[in-house]
Amino acid sequence: MMLSRTTWKSRSPTSLRSSGRRLASLGMTIVVGLAAPAGAQNSATAKQQAAVASAPAADAPVTFTKNVAPILQQKCQVCHQPNSIAPMSLLTYQDTKDYADEIREYVSNRVMPPWHIDRTVGIHDFKNDRGLSDEQIATLVRWIDTGMPEGRREDMPPPVKFPDPNQWQFAKTLGEPDLVLKSPPYTMAAHTQDKWFRPETETGLTEARWVRAIEIRPIGPDGRKIVHHVLTMLEQKEDMGIMNLASSAHDAQMTPGLFMEWSIGKTGELYGADAGKLMLPGSKIRWEVHMFAVGREVPNQQVEMAIYFYPKGVVPKHRTVLRMFDVSRGSELDIPPNSTAMTQNFYVMPAAARIENFQPHMHMRGKAMSMEAVYPDGKREVLSSVNNFQWKWHVNYVYSEDAAPLLPKGTMLVFTAWHDNTAANPNNPDPNQWVGWGDRTVDEMAHAWVDVTYLDQTEFDSLVEARKAKKAAPKADARVTPSPK
Repeated sequence: MMLSRTTWKSRSPTSLRSSGRRLASLGMTIVVGLAAPAGAQNSATAKQQAAVASAPAADAPVTFTKNVAPILQQKCQVCHQPNSIAPMSLLTYQDTKDYADEIREYVSNRVMPPWHIDRTVGIHDFKNDRGLSDEQIATLVRWIDTGMPEGRREDMPPPVKFPDPNQWQFAKTLGEPDLVLKSPPYTMAAHTQDKWFRPETETGLTEARWVRAIEIRPIGPDGRKIVHHVLTMLEQKEDMGIMNLASSAHDAQMTPGLFMEWSIGKTGELYGADAGKLMLPGSKIRWEVHMFAVGREVPNQQVEMAIYFYPKGVVPKHRTVLRMFDVSRGSELDIPPNSTAMTQNFYVMPAAARIENFQPHMHMRGKAMSMEAVYPDGKREVLSSVNNFQWKWHVNYVYSEDAAPLLPKGTMLVFTAWHDNTAANPNNPDPNQWVGWGDRTVDEMAHAWVDVTYLDQTEFDSLVEARKAKKAAPKADARVTPSPK
């Protein structure tokens, strides 16, 4: 169920404060006066303590070999290596020193690594967290500001062997994909309007199979330059309605949802051990490939999709649905020149559910998006907020199993998006242009891609109780040492 929506427009970010949120000129930081879930806070505290323990002492010198190289290996080099997607390598001391100014700017503003979640609110536990801690940022900045000493060679950690960036990324844990589908080739002209290519591909399946993971990628380096996003719709006949959904959701969920969405900066989707997607014999994939011109012809461009199946005969308990929660309501998004806008939309959960991820989608003027839950008892909670959206990185924030929100039936999800059409937005191509909703990269939109796993009420209650027991366990095991008399 979708409720009414309200749009606020203003000439400056400060006029949005009355809604309880402040948008700063840099990063448009969202300040929301709501507490994060206790589990998220506890986990965040543990991570902060671990980071502090590994940080150099205040009076100790920060060197590349001892302090900087381990951070780069952990968070940066998977992309910043030869033949990968980053524009430069950061494998060596000299490489890193040459780009010190850029590193300082991008990590200080939390633009890189591409992890733009607001760490001050909401859930902090993710399966795919690739962001830097405050302590790691401080270490990098301190190293640069103190002259970038190399340090002792014996302190240098051994090189990390990264997987081939041109291979399927899930293959290192799941093995090679079971099925690879390709879109028909398309030649993109050097100078033209954006294009949307919508062909169909037969899956070739002759039996029902359950999917545990999906990856999508444009083929070759040119593909990543011209492909903005890819939607894949699974078309198949299900005579008895959507099969294998929780009984509580049969009357609420009438379609299987989107099969998979890919955007710049996203790898794929890996479902929980108890969930997946169902593909039936005779099914087809209908593609939507959004491409834009880059000044030279790109011939015969294709997109491919890797599908990893559960073993034959394995039927996961849940069928996950990928939903698009529209925040801007299409044509109602209206951003005058040199102004900001906030849009909001509301959805009521028709059945108990587990929320698996949060993936905001906006274009060049997009700056921030939040997802909040208003529970049936009136309690309100920020689940996640991206406060520094970068349109070239559509990051999928995947919750860890113990942190994925469990929402009772009747919970209202509140999505809020902020757009900045002013000169203060470094991604804005022209602040003097009016901007409205549209599919082109120069237009705007705002929605969130969210995987929803519907649950029967008894299972929902059981999961909630298990969460409570796990949180209470450390208190029950605590040992109190009597004070001496």
